[in-house]
Amino acid sequence: MRKFICTAAAMCCFSFVIFAQTGDSISTDLYFNSAEKMLQTDGNLKIGGYGEAHYNQPLSAGTGNNGKLDIHRLIMLLGYQFNERTQFVSELEFEHVNEIYVEQAFLQHKLNDYMNFRAGLLLAPMGIINEYHEPVLFNGVERPLLDNHIVPSTWRELGFGFSGLVLPLSIKYQAYVMSGFNGFDGEAQLGGSSGLRGGRQKAARAFVSSPDLALKLEYFGIRGLNTGISAYLGETESTLYQGVSKDDAAAMATADSSVVRLAMLGLDTRYTLGGFKLSAQMYYAGLSNTDQYNEFTADKNGGDLGSALFGYYVDLGYNVLKSTKSEMQLYPFVRYSNYDTHFAVQGITKNEAYHKSVVTSGVSLFLAKGAVLKADLQFIKDGVSDTYSKTFNAGFGVMF
Repeated sequence: MRKFICTAAAMCCFSFVIFAQTGDSISTDLYFNSAEKMLQTDGNLKIGGYGEAHYNQPLSAGTGNNGKLDIHRLIMLLGYQFNERTQFVSELEFEHVNEIYVEQAFLQHKLNDYMNFRAGLLLAPMGIINEYHEPVLFNGVERPLLDNHIVPSTWRELGFGFSGLVLPLSIKYQAYVMSGFNGFDGEAQLGGSSGLRGGRQKAARAFVSSPDLALKLEYFGIRGLNTGISAYLGETESTLYQGVSKDDAAAMATADSSVVRLAMLGLDTRYTLGGFKLSAQMYYAGLSNTDQYNEFTADKNGGDLGSALFGYYVDLGYNVLKSTKSEMQLYPFVRYSNYDTHFAVQGITKNEAYHKSVVTSGVSLFLAKGAVLKADLQFIKDGVSDTYSKTFNAGFGVMF
């Protein structure tokens, strides 16, 4: 907990220093993801997309390793403007060539200049990458590992709620009621190594026993700065509540043992100054009832879920072509990440192998706006190892 408090204080101090600067308001369209940008384009039928291809090569001095080539994802965005107030937005995702998903599919209706109503398949508004995950918007070939293990991108659920901009205050907000993680459907879907990732329902025959709440507030009123705070509160879902009489105390107790209560907090900052780009994220997730959950799921593909998950990263890059007249941009960058899916445990032994530190360093070459070539070296060390594992990554990304 001390690490969490110290890191939170550091990020708050950084934000305070930035806020203390003076500057003009910036264009708000810098802080919309691809789906939100589609909502602002002209015409009734709206089309867009993004995609990325990767090469991953583990490096080891003593053994040979096959590399992996992958069309990781190709996403087509389709939307329609019914009238000046009502729109529909969808993202159809093809992963690894042969997997098809729906990433977003929501109806939006403008209530007034400050508020929109949304309903459908929505991205949980946590942190940066879960919403702004297009390959031209982050450094590195792969998305930060923190966002796979703490906030499991791309995390989306069915729900409804409100979003909007309060331009006089330079504030963007989102508030949704959503279905929660699948905690138990005959087997445990949450675990110590993967954290919450296995519980994403993705609106694929999703079930709900109790709704959850997702909130985010962002400030963008200082040139080059976007800083946000997000929260997620609720319980995981369980199929054991189906058909159970509330008068059956034993059955209800069993069902309760398959549920984990979750409170997650996220802080994030993105800042650009000249050729410099900095981004930072921090997440803390507190889980309760994990002792009963682990005991109940010990023989059901579970048994080692942590009672707290914590992680952060800081990423810094600089456009070395900033002073030239070239349309291209070249960003050498370095990112340090640290995350622990056993930041705290209850009733089980802490597994230090779940505590990872990651150093990623590489370059992003933007051939044009929306088209990037990437390469990096990634070094990963866990809490029980004395050495870093190494991987070379390369690839390209597009967004249009």
